[in-house]
Order: sequence, then C-alpha cells, then structure tokens
Amino acid sequence: MSKITFLGAGSTVFAKNVLGDCMLTDALQGFELALFDIDHERLADSERILTNLKKTSGSTCVIKSYKDRKEALRGAKYVVNAIQVGGYDPCTITDFEIPKKVGLRQTIADTVGIGGIFRNLRTIPVMLDFAEDMREVCPDAWFLNYTNPMAVLTNVMNTYGGMRTVGLCHSVQACVPDLFHNLGMDASGVQAKIAGINHMAWLLEATKDGVDLYPEIKKRAREKQKEKHHDMVRFEMMLKFGYYITESSEHNAEYHPYFIKKTYPELIEHYNIPLDEYPRRCVNQIASWAKMREELLQEQDLKHTRSHEYASYIFEAMETNNPFKIGGNVMNTGGLISNLPREACVEVPCLVDRSGVTPTYVGDLPPQCAALNRTNINTQLLTIEAAMTRKKEHIYHAAMLDPHTAAELSLDDIVALCDDLIEAHGSWLPEYR
Repeated sequence: MSKITFLGAGSTVFAKNVLGDCMLTDALQGFELALFDIDHERLADSERILTNLKKTSGSTCVIKSYKDRKEALRGAKYVVNAIQVGGYDPCTITDFEIPKKVGLRQTIADTVGIGGIFRNLRTIPVMLDFAEDMREVCPDAWFLNYTNPMAVLTNVMNTYGGMRTVGLCHSVQACVPDLFHNLGMDASGVQAKIAGINHMAWLLEATKDGVDLYPEIKKRAREKQKEKHHDMVRFEMMLKFGYYITESSEHNAEYHPYFIKKTYPELIEHYNIPLDEYPRRCVNQIASWAKMREELLQEQDLKHTRSHEYASYIFEAMETNNPFKIGGNVMNTGGLISNLPREACVEVPCLVDRSGVTPTYVGDLPPQCAALNRTNINTQLLTIEAAMTRKKEHIYHAAMLDPHTAAELSLDDIVALCDDLIEAHGSWLPEYR
C-alpha cells in the first residue's frame, strides 16, 4: 500500500484540506494517509475528523495515526510538512516582544527579519531530524514543505537533509486573482509569469489575448492609492519598482527598509500597516478553535470540496504522469534565475509529472527586482550558516544584513538583541558558540 505521511497533522483544518483533497483524488485511492503530531490530543482530533470525511466521501484511503515519527514515515512515498516549532506561546511571543523593547516592530515575523531568523534557528534542527529518519525509512520520498520560513527550510532539506524537497506557498496561486479582484478587473483568461523568491516573487507578466495588462493595472493602482486599503505596501512597491509582489502587504512591510520606521511613525498610518498582526491572528485563532473543533467533531455528515492546495495535484501528476504546473520553491541549481545566487532557494514555475518536479528556466529578473530579492537572500544564507555551524557570529551577520532590522538598529544594538533572543528562547534553541 502506498503511503502519504503528514507531519504536523495536529494542524487539523489544514490536514483536513490537504488530505481531504487526497481522498477526493481517484489516483490516490487505497493510499494510507499516515498522521503524526507531537500533540496527541490534536492528532486524535484530526484522525476522527478525517475518518468521518472518509465515510462521507466514499474514499478507499486508509486513515492511521502514529505516535512514533519514524513508523509514520516508514515506507512513505510522499511526506507533507506543516509543523510549527515553539508555537505561539512561548516562541512567537518571544519573537515579537523582545525586539519591541528596543523599538523594533514587526507584522508577521515568519520569513526574514529578526523573527524569521529565530523561527528558522529553532526549526532547522527538527527538519534535519525528519531528514535523518527519512533517509533511513523512506529515502526516495518526495518532501512537500508548507512550513515557514519557506525558502530557508526548503533549502536546508535539499542541501543538508538530502531529501527531494519542494516548498509550496499559497501566495503564488492567489496572486493574480487577488490583485485583479482588488482592482475590479476580470482575471479569467489571464496569462501570468511569476518568479523570484518565496513571499517576494514578482508578477513579471500579466497578459490577456496577447495584450499587456500592466498599464491598466498600474493606472487603477494609482487611483486606489488615493484612499486607504489593505494592500497599500504592495501597490507602492509596484509603482516604485515596476512589478507586483506575490505575498501580502503585511508581510512585505517588514521585508524592506522603507515602511516600518521609528523616525517616520506616520508611515504606519499612511500605508495602513498592521503591526503585531501575526500575534493578533494567533490569539483570535486560539479563541475560535474550541468552537470550530466542536463543530468539526460533531458534524456527522462532513463534506469537503477539493481545494486549491497544490499537494494532491502534485501527487496526482506523479501517479498518473498527467503534467501539472505549479509555482514551487526549489534550489537555484544551474541558475534558474540567472541573476540570483546559485545556492539560494527560488520560487519559479515547475512542471510536475511521473519524473518528479522539474523547474523551468527563467533567466534574469529585472535588475531592481533581483536586487531586492538579494537583500533577503543574504539574511537567508547567513541564517543557514548559523544553523549549520552553530556559530553565534553568523546569527549576528544574518540580523545585520536584514533590511528592516539594519534600518532601525545600530550594529551593537543588533548584537545585543540577538543575545537577548538566544537567552529568551532557552531550550528551544540549540547551543551556539
């Protein structure tokens, strides 16, 4: 029996979506859907909900939960990763509150920035443990990573974990529909080309019937910027740098040195930037989970419609050899994006079929777009250096090179902040020399 293993299956709603999709896919019938999570209560909830969904969908997939990670992975053909190391309390709270004491404010803190660096440092050792288990019990499996920080973790699993890994993010498939909806334009029939790095990939082309839609997009964006709305940072970046970015304005506000600044506090109001957005979401989600949990557990006639998540379509393409196109995070091997570092993880169009995930060659990004990507890649690569060498100096280097952190703090302040965060994380971080 072929097997799909879901690590972090206590993310019940996401597991329901991804594995519910698998249950509705003809090519995946008869697969074992193996569930693993260190939170055994959430694991049991997910197993119960998915078992209920199996009955209502008529799927022949087998649902099985495991408390031993290696056994969950044993013999897997595909592995889906959706873990969060340290959770909201204490680690996300630490990532936000310690920097806030020195005036460094954040919105999401899960990709780059000081929060992204420390999320990486506590997650990379766990990911490498996964890789060690997989090399022993399922060495040929494909690893689908949904966990942030996407670029660094996908890079580490490929470069140091030795596993065939592709990183998947919702921002690629949502980019064009969201942009066109916000501008009151029809997205049907639009051809798009997107490439860059995760959370900062660029809508390089948007055409319909051979007509370039960017002039109309920018015309409407200029008008929309005259009033406050939820996507002001991305529109401003597009109007200044020429291209729209895949990930949301609340994310991109902290990827650049231009928007969250102590000396320009009026920018927060002007660009409608939601400081502390991720902790706020966490608190709301925790508060609403109990009610949602009861509804899901009590619903005897649970229904599911196949979602836009890539996972089941990737598995289907690999099983049937019917090609499927995705936007995937892969290594920049051979210079897929020729003006970004070869050792970086990039987000490019990929073809999926029985041979696996085959990235496409993009060539040069517009020089200003590549330059902005490199500012974030610098921090990503130094974070990996810190994690693999366990040298504290590389944590400092990663933070010093981060655009937002460097724009707000002095070199000495950055070093002191990193030391405070290392101490505050305590046992959540490995030892650094």
